[in-house]
Amino acid sequence: MKNHRLSLPDDDHRVLPFRPRRTGPTAHVGKLPPVQNDLAAYERGHDESQDDFRHRMLTNIAALAFTIVLTAVGFWLATSIADLRKTQDCVLMGRSNCAQIATPPG
Repeated sequence: MKNHRLSLPDDDHRVLPFRPRRTGPTAHVGKLPPVQNDLAAYERGHDESQDDFRHRMLTNIAALAFTIVLTAVGFWLATSIADLRKTQDCVLMGRSNCAQIATPPG
């Protein structure tokens, strides 16, 4: 039988076989350090839990207040920019009396 292999030029892609390296017969097995599940450094005592809870709640309230203020400022800024754009469009079209004048009721 003839060998029907397709000969490819050198600049085309080739698939290379993967052969894992071997440093020795299972020489690396057993040299890993043992896994330690010591979580004592992260444990808290019972007397600290009340102080931490109060501090955490105050931090959460401060973060909520900051988020509300940031949202309100963002909403105010968006509406101000939209009003400014409307006024600018009115002026650029050549109209007069584009500015809104607040009149007292009555």
